[in-house]
Amino acid sequence: MLKNKKSFSLGFWIIIAMILGIIVGKIMGTNAIIFKPLGEIFVKLIKMVVIPLVAFSIIGGAASIGESKSAGKIGATTFGYYLSTTAFAVILGLLFGEIFKPGIGIDLTRVQSLFSLEYADRGDIPGFFETIKGIIPSNPVESLVSGNMLQILFFCLLLGFGISTLKKDSKEPVLKVVNGFADALVFVILKVMYLAPLGVFGLMADAVGTFGYDILGLVIKLLGIYTIALILHTFIVYGSAVRVLGKMSPRRFFSKVYKAQIVALSTASSMATLPVTTEICEDELGVSKETTSFVLPLGATINMDGNAIYYALAACFFAQLFGVELGITQYIAIIFTATVGSIGQAGVPGPSLLVVAVLIAAGIPVEGLPLLFGVDRLFDMLRTAVNISGDASCAVIVDKIATQTSSANIEA
Repeated sequence: MLKNKKSFSLGFWIIIAMILGIIVGKIMGTNAIIFKPLGEIFVKLIKMVVIPLVAFSIIGGAASIGESKSAGKIGATTFGYYLSTTAFAVILGLLFGEIFKPGIGIDLTRVQSLFSLEYADRGDIPGFFETIKGIIPSNPVESLVSGNMLQILFFCLLLGFGISTLKKDSKEPVLKVVNGFADALVFVILKVMYLAPLGVFGLMADAVGTFGYDILGLVIKLLGIYTIALILHTFIVYGSAVRVLGKMSPRRFFSKVYKAQIVALSTASSMATLPVTTEICEDELGVSKETTSFVLPLGATINMDGNAIYYALAACFFAQLFGVELGITQYIAIIFTATVGSIGQAGVPGPSLLVVAVLIAAGIPVEGLPLLFGVDRLFDMLRTAVNISGDASCAVIVDKIATQTSSANIEA
């Protein structure tokens, strides 16, 4: 891992690059698109390494946790925490949508040209057994090649737990290879991170130059409400969880995590932020490598609280925009679809079409979706910063539980 001094220096230059990108984007307008390749190259370099890194990290983490007596408790805590915070995030989004009503007061004639039925057939929700079958890979190598993160996670978790059952003389050489590859990939991706300031500059200049503030004016109320909801979820929900369950001061937690939040805000990718989140958790928050190698890659794939709030708010936004009354049945459909759908969303940037499934499940028209997709990058940046904060909070909590369990076993 990078030394803290180097990490601080990199974080400083990322902030400078982000500010410069905003300024250049505002001045150059749409011409700032010339800097877009800088951001694309950076994200592509990250994605080149992150799939194998996640695979080896999950295998090593599962093998380490699987051999401990607290394996079941750690796994259940991790999945339980991610699922419960995501469900809470959806409910929070619905509450904010109904209280502040972001879809009221928008002139439909101003955005009529953006209405389209292009996404009407993209909201099919697979059944329970189809979902389960979709998680199980028929060919793990094919899953790695295609980047199907849920299938990769499923196979690597099973393989890691399987390795943990081997005899010591068989297990140690396998773990050395797995951890060796993981360490080598971490070295590569941390070197790539030195390009982060250039990538961040390109991404920010292009985003601000392309979208500007005109179209954002149509959804500024939604963006403002969304930002407040994210702030509350981050500092109240995660902060309380870290204090109560992780026995750590929220002030200490957020004073360290902010550097990962900046990278997440800039790249809009949980996967791209994974090395930084891992470094901060291990070097600055004192979380063990065994915990981070299991919890963080898993969270980068299935923990999407920021997305969950977005889906709920978007549903309220379009329901109000089109005058659709939401009842208890619609609310249940939104909560279920947004919660389950958020689990397994890819940790890479890009417009999220899962909102289509949420709208269709609640009987809300999807014609106005391009209105939000046009500025989805801005929403994506914000929600990714929240997602990685949830990952880090889970790592702190799980590591504390693992430590307490180990102490209790020793005393027994």
